[in-house]
Amino acid sequence: MRCLPWLFLSCVCLLGGPTQPNILFILTDDQGYGDLSAHGNPVLKTPNLDRLRAESVRFVDFQVSPTCAPTRSALLTGRHEFKNGITHTILERERLALGAATLAEQLQKAGYRTGIFGKWHLGDEAPYQPNRRGFNEVFIHGAGGIGQSYAGSCGDVPKNSYYGPTILHNGKFVKTAGYCTDEFFAQATRWIEGEAAAKRPFLAWVATNAPHGPYNARPEDAALYEGKGLGKDTENFFGMLHNIDQNVGRILAKIEALGLAQDTLVVFMNDNGQTHGLDVFNAGMRGSKCTIWQGGSRAMSFWKWAGKWTPHKVSNLTAHLDVLPTLCDLAGATIPPPLSAKLEGYTLRPLLESTQPIQWNDDRLLFHHVG
Repeated sequence: MRCLPWLFLSCVCLLGGPTQPNILFILTDDQGYGDLSAHGNPVLKTPNLDRLRAESVRFVDFQVSPTCAPTRSALLTGRHEFKNGITHTILERERLALGAATLAEQLQKAGYRTGIFGKWHLGDEAPYQPNRRGFNEVFIHGAGGIGQSYAGSCGDVPKNSYYGPTILHNGKFVKTAGYCTDEFFAQATRWIEGEAAAKRPFLAWVATNAPHGPYNARPEDAALYEGKGLGKDTENFFGMLHNIDQNVGRILAKIEALGLAQDTLVVFMNDNGQTHGLDVFNAGMRGSKCTIWQGGSRAMSFWKWAGKWTPHKVSNLTAHLDVLPTLCDLAGATIPPPLSAKLEGYTLRPLLESTQPIQWNDDRLLFHHVG
């Protein structure tokens, strides 16, 4: 894959607006491309995500890795997982190489405050933790899911629960009281309020563990899908997605209430293919998570910057590798030449700003790997 020498970027002015937009990046875990009512799911209802999609630049051929840790490493580094020391999600193969430069680090150098809320899954040992990888605020669970533990160094708090989970908050374990997804969004919202009051540009990286298994929704959310012949797991899977949808609606409403909508870039995507509800709807694709088919690697990717971009559909082949160069470009963050030379992604800015189809890396070829 080509690397672009012009990714050594300087601060730029975007259409007369702020040079450094706030960034709200929302990443769900194991939600598939078909797990959205606007994409044709006949059972699931996602009104807030549907609205965000309608108000966004929508990438319809956006590719990720077929499992979570590899995707997360590519998002944060602009490089394929093998270049980051990651080949799997468990057994000490999920740890982001200590020499890897991250998006959060680049934005910090550009004056951003950075926070992560939810799932990290790139190493649980101290040197690999997000507080040493560019994040000022850390509010996370361990391993690849709440309560998970594997041989080696990948493990969450023993017997941790989706209800009132124990969370690692800036180096200290704290016991929360609510449902996990609600807690992650609530903490992110409180942090955003503080950064807005201080008038500092921020990156809020909200990475839910839901709807990853075990499928454990709030009873009132799962009840919305009872009586449809789906089975308990699918009822809970869809209930978890309903809860995500509600939280997305609330945090976007808060962004509006704080007067930040015009100054905030919102990105929503999922990390890999779906794991449940495949018999209900899979958007006509073959395969699921942990497969190399489109059902494992095609993801949603919605980018909204109110007042700056006109909502439209982009059909060009795009990928998780493009997130770091794009966000650095839009934030005016300088990418040092040694890092620029290693990047395997491209800035999406031309596609975000043009409402007409354009030629953009039309000879691109992507590869997938499953550990």
